[in-house]
Formats: sequence, structure tokens, C-alpha cells
Amino acid sequence: MDPEGPNGEAAPETQVSSEPSTAQPDPPDPLEQARQEAARFKDQLLRTAADFDNFRKRSRREQSDAEKKAREDLLRELLPVFDNLERAMMSTEKATDVQSVAEGVRMVIRQFTDTLAKLGIERISTVGLPFDPALHEAIQHLESDEHPPGTVAHEIQGGYRANDRLIRPALVVVAKAKS
Repeated sequence: MDPEGPNGEAAPETQVSSEPSTAQPDPPDPLEQARQEAARFKDQLLRTAADFDNFRKRSRREQSDAEKKAREDLLRELLPVFDNLERAMMSTEKATDVQSVAEGVRMVIRQFTDTLAKLGIERISTVGLPFDPALHEAIQHLESDEHPPGTVAHEIQGGYRANDRLIRPALVVVAKAKS
């Protein structure tokens, strides 16, 4: 029995060819593939560059914010010392006893030293110690019998360091042997 089409007519027979079809798609163009890959890499590079630029801006902003916060914290610690210096100054105008003014100033210096220590800042020891060019800056040599040659005889200006990092060298006078 022949299959019939929708109008009752016999459907045309289709032949199934045992030969492979010769109408295969053309192989992809290697130049076009390379262009697409280059465009993809360029887009990836642009995105990476934009991400890096955003990271750099964010890092600078975070560093700036951290520096501002550190300054604010430092000032918050030092302002009470300044307040006491102002009080000491006001009391000198009314004081009749120099000794009480000197004691007030000593108290403020002690408060300042304690505040620096709390911040990790320490004064560099000098007098009687061997001269150390990493910590001291010699501004003069002095012939002395009191101190051995090469040791610090006098401190002109104190030096400070914070956590093993030199902030300011101490200005010192170094002893030398008498001629």
C-alpha cells in the first residue's frame, strides 16, 4: 500500500542516497577566528585595566583616610598636653612663686613624655653613651676629662624614635681627648 498525501494523491517517493552529501559547511576562516580572539583579549585587557585603575584609586583613598585618622588620633592624644600648657601660661601671669610655675611646667612635660610613650615614641639616650651616628648628630667636639673620647658629653637637642625608627637624631657634643 502506497502512502497517500493529504489530497489522496500518492506521495512522491524519496530516495535515500547512500552517498555522503557534498554540501558541507566551509571550515571557519582562521583569520576571522584570530580577529574574534584578539577582540575578546582586548576587551578582557580593557576590563582588567579599568579594574586596576579603580583599585589604585580606592587604595589611594584608603591610604589618605588612614593618614587622616592617624593624625586625628595623634592630635586627640596631644591636645590635653596643649590645654595644660595654656593653663600653665595663664597661671604664670598671676603667679608670684616661680617654684610653683616651674613645678606646673614639669608636670606638663611629664604628661607630654607619658603621651609620647603611649604613642610608641621614646627619647634617645645620649649623655655618657658612645656616639652612634645612627642616632646622634655631632655638632661639636669638646676636649674633656670627664667623658672618655667618643662619648656624648652634652645633649643640645633631644632625639626621638618610634618603634625602632628614627624620627629625629639627637644633636650632641662629643668628647675628645685633650691635646
